[in-house]
Amino acid sequence: MFYSKKLNKFKKLKHCFFSKKGGFSKGFYKSLNCGKGSRDNKQDVLRNLKYVSKKLSIKKDKLVLMNQTHSNKVVEITKKNYMSIIHADAMITKISGLALGVVTADCVPIIIYDSENKIVGCIHAGWKGAISGIIKNTVSKIKKLNSKNKIFASVGPCIGKKSYEVDFTFYNKFLSISKKNKKYFSYKNKKKKLFNLRKFVADKLSELKVTVDHVNHDTFRESNNFFSYRRSCKLKQNDYGRCISTIRLI
Repeated sequence: MFYSKKLNKFKKLKHCFFSKKGGFSKGFYKSLNCGKGSRDNKQDVLRNLKYVSKKLSIKKDKLVLMNQTHSNKVVEITKKNYMSIIHADAMITKISGLALGVVTADCVPIIIYDSENKIVGCIHAGWKGAISGIIKNTVSKIKKLNSKNKIFASVGPCIGKKSYEVDFTFYNKFLSISKKNKKYFSYKNKKKKLFNLRKFVADKLSELKVTVDHVNHDTFRESNNFFSYRRSCKLKQNDYGRCISTIRLI
């Protein structure tokens, strides 16, 4: 379990970037796999989510998750829709007692808090969502609820730059949007670049005047603590677990 130093200072807030430890799943899902979309035993995943809910001091039906699709869609969670299936890659809410959760396995989990208006949010930021505006859309949605804000965000464990090899097609995709994106890449070899996804999303937050801190861990390298899609692919496993990151108002 990992925490943001900045967010820890707010007494009316509870958050956690959970590791893959402490759960009930077996095999390469061991042990706190929170991915409902994985091929893991469904009962084990439900037990894992119940464990997470208990740690957050809420009932399991108050832990709100998304059907994540690498989109730029943001949904505000209300008393009317929190029990529904949420198709989105970011959520925000003003309701205390509801926990918002995002599941990841190399993509960036971002948890966000507007201390001025008591609004919490979570973002699933893979490269597709990040490049298509998921971060800007989330911050804009918070600001629509109230224009006077003081927004903090913690960028959680994700794939590190040294682990994120990409080809030149990927690299050129980012450069076609802006030549300035060159700074997020470094040379690996004649066929590969290394991409700094963490810095890319952090800069997007900073540009929007959000105060950022990091829970800086590399999900690919830290196999004891985190699930990793890329690592599972390298090991030729046919699926992978997902870690969960959560935030709630007390």
